[in-house]
Amino acid sequence: MPFTHHTGGRVNEDQDVTVGIDTHKDVHVAAVLDHAGRLLGSRSFSTTLRGYAQLATWAESFGTVVAVGMEGTGSHGAGLLRFLTEYGLPVVEVDRPDRSTRRRIGKNDTIDAESAARAVLSGRASGTPKSRNAQVEMIRALRVARRGAMKARIQAGGQLEALIISAPDSVRQLLRGLSGKRRVRACAALRPGLVTDPATATKAALRSLARRWLALQAEIDDLDSHLTALVTAVAPDLVALPGVGVDTAGQLLVTAGDNPHRLRSEAAFARLCGVAPIPASSGRTDRHRLHRGGDRNANSALWRITLVRMRCHQPTRDYVTRRTAEGKTKTEIMRCLKRYIARETFHLLASPPLDQASLPGATATE
Repeated sequence: MPFTHHTGGRVNEDQDVTVGIDTHKDVHVAAVLDHAGRLLGSRSFSTTLRGYAQLATWAESFGTVVAVGMEGTGSHGAGLLRFLTEYGLPVVEVDRPDRSTRRRIGKNDTIDAESAARAVLSGRASGTPKSRNAQVEMIRALRVARRGAMKARIQAGGQLEALIISAPDSVRQLLRGLSGKRRVRACAALRPGLVTDPATATKAALRSLARRWLALQAEIDDLDSHLTALVTAVAPDLVALPGVGVDTAGQLLVTAGDNPHRLRSEAAFARLCGVAPIPASSGRTDRHRLHRGGDRNANSALWRITLVRMRCHQPTRDYVTRRTAEGKTKTEIMRCLKRYIARETFHLLASPPLDQASLPGATATE
């Protein structure tokens, strides 16, 4: 049952208030602070449209809501984020509280909600959450399914290979000289019959794993066809860059989100991707090191683009030769290249998004 807590005193509907929300699967807990940081009230709401409406109405009963700080905007708070955005309340993304602060003041849902509000009020939290309501959200959802299918296919392939290595000689003889998809298809076509000995049991297991592998491959191919159409329609200039493919372009789009203007500059995007140079100088040594924070999937995408350019892109090969002659290590050169690619791709990601009608499969409406 929802709980409510109010501080003493009459509510001033003309004052500016800041709301903090701690999101969960079944309930969201909200806390309201005035401009001086005094707690005006806290309450829990169900994670339904009715609960979202009650939360917004309750928060506005304390005054004019100037900002809503929210944890988990990309998970449990995604639905509430969409509702509050359409409702017209400005939402700020809040990271989890600092561990030292959590140890000092304790933890519960109300404390976390109040901490979120104080992070916004103090200016410590100022990030704009991803809107998750357009083409890039479609790409993200498809990539989640593809990533899961890829992991399952790799696992099935590894199990298939391990079984073949330890299989009885009669089974191994059937697959000798075959590799890749030919071996998988041969395993899928096996007819073990009654399972009466290790050989027939191995055949049954190989057929099961091979058919699973082929089914997952068909699923990946279907998802790839959707992703190729979407990514090339949303960011054709990005895909056209040297070394950039549909997969890496899709990851960079997901990292930037449907509202890339939330990133203030290309330096902020580089920081988000974990390629911003971090000073590591001491005494007479003047150097920078790799940034190990940010979105590691985006960092991996930039690394793959860099690797392809170092192998196939002549201007990049010339750059590597020149920087190597200057005494730079391969790691330092790749850091510089990833930073450059982040700058190059940001300007394409920050361009105005396409209209929904321009997407593949979209139909015109009167």
